[in-house]
Amino acid sequence: MEQPATLLVVDDQDDIRQLLQDYLQDKGFVVQVAASAGQLRELLPQVRPALVLLDVGLPGEDGLSLARHIREQYDIGIIMVSAAGEMLDRVVGLEVGADDYIAKPFELRELLARVKSVLRRYGRGEQVAPASAAVPPAVNRRQFRFGACVLDLDRYQLLDGDGNDIPVTAMEFDLLKVFAERPHRPLSRDQLMDLTQNRDWDPNDRSIDIRITRLRKKIEPDPDKPSVIKTVRGVGYLYSPEG
Repeated sequence: MEQPATLLVVDDQDDIRQLLQDYLQDKGFVVQVAASAGQLRELLPQVRPALVLLDVGLPGEDGLSLARHIREQYDIGIIMVSAAGEMLDRVVGLEVGADDYIAKPFELRELLARVKSVLRRYGRGEQVAPASAAVPPAVNRRQFRFGACVLDLDRYQLLDGDGNDIPVTAMEFDLLKVFAERPHRPLSRDQLMDLTQNRDWDPNDRSIDIRITRLRKKIEPDPDKPSVIKTVRGVGYLYSPEG
């Protein structure tokens, strides 16, 4: 029987922590809570959660700094929670590696939907091939080549040329999937937002550009001269499998 996913709720407000813990446990999750950055850092290696619900406005070390730490150390989902809903906060959250962002006050059902969405994208199938097992030259219909890397849709993985797993966020994976299914086709930022079902956006939102920049650092031989995910001036981006 599949084990329930473990979530870690990080918020300095007792009532919010209790509310989220009770609600998410009722929905079948295992929920741990932390009230500070120190508690989070202590719990992370012990609990190994599948996803962290992280309040931005923590006292002391804030949520943005913690999100950066989590992304550097763990391949898990991150949803930022904040009382502020300004565009700047969302963009900065994405820059440090968050998968999603929700502003207080929020509907619990919406939060649950976002949690399930991020967990679904982080789902892992078979284990990664050993480091010694190179990516085969032939790519099947559920695998797509991005330069020297291979996107495996069945395993929810991006593999390098030696078969090693390259950590990507859920939104980065969704972007790669959209590109893989539409090679050689210029896609605007609006289309990419819609196709990744990221509908909570603003015309001035830079989240797509931020994610493309991060992806290029992972898949491009020379991120400063991209050949796999190309910029189409006045339109958006285009995926060129050949590089």
